[in-house]
Amino acid sequence: MNKKHFIFGVLLGAALMQGCSSGNALIEERLSQMTLREKIGMMFFIRPEALDTAAYYESPQDLVDISLQEVNDRMRETAKNYPMGGIIVFGHNIKDEAQLNKFVADLRSLEGHPLLGIDEEGGRVARIARNRNFNVPKFGSMASVAASGRSSDVGNAAFTIGKYLKEYGFDVDFAPVADVNTNPQNIVIGDRAFSNDPQEAAPMVKSYLKGLEKAGIIGCLKHFPGHGDTQADTHYGYAMSRKTWEEIRNCEMIPFRAGIQAGAKLIMTAHISLPNVTGSNVPSTLSPLILKDKLRDEMRFNGVIITDAMEMGAIIRQYSVEDASVMAIKAGVDMLLCVREYPQVFETVLAAVQRGEIPEKRIDESVRRILRLRLQAGLLN
Repeated sequence: MNKKHFIFGVLLGAALMQGCSSGNALIEERLSQMTLREKIGMMFFIRPEALDTAAYYESPQDLVDISLQEVNDRMRETAKNYPMGGIIVFGHNIKDEAQLNKFVADLRSLEGHPLLGIDEEGGRVARIARNRNFNVPKFGSMASVAASGRSSDVGNAAFTIGKYLKEYGFDVDFAPVADVNTNPQNIVIGDRAFSNDPQEAAPMVKSYLKGLEKAGIIGCLKHFPGHGDTQADTHYGYAMSRKTWEEIRNCEMIPFRAGIQAGAKLIMTAHISLPNVTGSNVPSTLSPLILKDKLRDEMRFNGVIITDAMEMGAIIRQYSVEDASVMAIKAGVDMLLCVREYPQVFETVLAAVQRGEIPEKRIDESVRRILRLRLQAGLLN
């Protein structure tokens, strides 16, 4: 290394350290200014319908029928009392460009200025691209895009998706799917995964994340610790894998490890059970062994852990959403996605902290991570 390169490296390292230090100081300053209610609200990533006291729903079809596509006074009032960390927008919330632009702006203006997320994987899970009123590039399944064997094709697709998501005002894309499609009878993952070979999937996961990042969008690896070997769909009920952790480490963890090494900032849990790992039928979302011992300690992930939707059958057919939410936080989750009866669950978590069941320092750990995510999204200044 010549003298010029050495000096440049020293200066770059000092600049990065200074940026990191100032970011940490800002995070600590914001954390110290937050009330307990604000901290707890930061841990919820909810549907728009969760803020509307008139929007009762039990099934996905109910949500389609409600067709909530604008922010109303009930939502604004709920947000004042129950601030939230993020809002996820679904296909039924989207009509056309003009409506989406106004909806996104109004959601952003709610108390707390929430992160805005969407599922836009490409293929059959694409809330905007599958809407006929939008003239955006359409992609086939990620399995079909990855079939070329060129990770650059996946990266280019992700950049294109990320670019139009950024233009519409989103911060987070709940993609890529890092699962390995190893079970031909799997009804929920299938061609959403890049491959049935973990070694082939790993560079595709990395490239997808980098493509989104290049477009200014935060990606999310899902569904940890891998949904590809199950047969059942956790949207509707119990799902499990009988693999040992050694088997999972040598398959499912390969794409997740690649994503983490590529700088993943957000990972979504799966509600699948791993009885040969945990010794029980508890969903991974509620397991400290899976989230703390495996994801945090073994995989060395220090970003935000978010649940899959807490209203899914694998959760609500076994637990009350209030109990499950408390269990998830105690297990190591940072953000709870799509809880039903948001105000009631909020109050349940608040009460658990107030009586000492969940230490406030545990809440602070998650809020620090979420604030760092907001800083990376340009929402903390």
